[in-house]
Amino acid sequence: MTSADFLAQEKIWFDKPRYDEAERRFYEGMNGSPQPTKQDAGANSILQDIARARENIQKSLAGLKSTLCSRGSGQPSPSQQSQFQQQQSSSAADQGELVSRIKGLELENQSLNKVVENLRAALSKLERRVSILEKSPAAVTPAPAPSVPYTNGTTVQQKTSAPVKKVEEEEDDDDDIDLFGSDDEDEEAEKLKEQRLKEYAERKAKKPTIIAKSSILLDVKPWDDETDMVKLEECVRSVQVDGLLWGMSKLVPVGYGIKKLQISCVVEDDKVGTDLLEEEITKFEDYIQSVDVAAFNKI
Repeated sequence: MTSADFLAQEKIWFDKPRYDEAERRFYEGMNGSPQPTKQDAGANSILQDIARARENIQKSLAGLKSTLCSRGSGQPSPSQQSQFQQQQSSSAADQGELVSRIKGLELENQSLNKVVENLRAALSKLERRVSILEKSPAAVTPAPAPSVPYTNGTTVQQKTSAPVKKVEEEEDDDDDIDLFGSDDEDEEAEKLKEQRLKEYAERKAKKPTIIAKSSILLDVKPWDDETDMVKLEECVRSVQVDGLLWGMSKLVPVGYGIKKLQISCVVEDDKVGTDLLEEEITKFEDYIQSVDVAAFNKI
């Protein structure tokens, strides 16, 4: 029971005037006042009740202080204690799992160390064998000769005497050369050569020749903003040359109301050049001031 509940159940403060009167008489009796009457006896009982009530209040206040001090000192409550116990149990489980993982890693490390030792031993054996083979090159067996396929699908080993045979064949060919040949053989060789040249020329004539072409973009500039651009374009398109084909055109503003004619064309490189185009177009001096090549691309 807390102090607030205890004070709620007591009713001593509702009779405060009577308790005050009894307290006054008590002090008067202590100072040598006359012997107490029946009323004094009743007052004494009230005073005893007051004393007991004070004692109970002091006890309740002391208990309240102790609880507050215990909470301020950091003593955990039962719920906190249960949470702390759960945390301890979970940490113990995590610690056990960590220990088991560490043991597994140790076993895996041991197995890896064994594998590394085996590999080192095998590598040392290979190094010893290589050193032995390097010291005794005569013991190495010669590589087999490469196989040469026949036209019927069978293969045979190529012999090492092939260079000797080749030299012998060359010597035989030199022996067959006749240094004092007749003129008839020269005439036949010339006829055969002429016939082959004629056949080559015929084959070459039958092949289609590739014509090199280029795409050109021209900028044709007038004298001023009063120039008739329609007439200017007619003058440009009136230039007709073998290997020239005019394309699309448009008017591009330059400034101050002046517009230039931008026209494209396709030309054959062997027949038409940019110099020829500029020379032919600039002949129309009444309309055209200058001609510039804006773009030139091979097709």
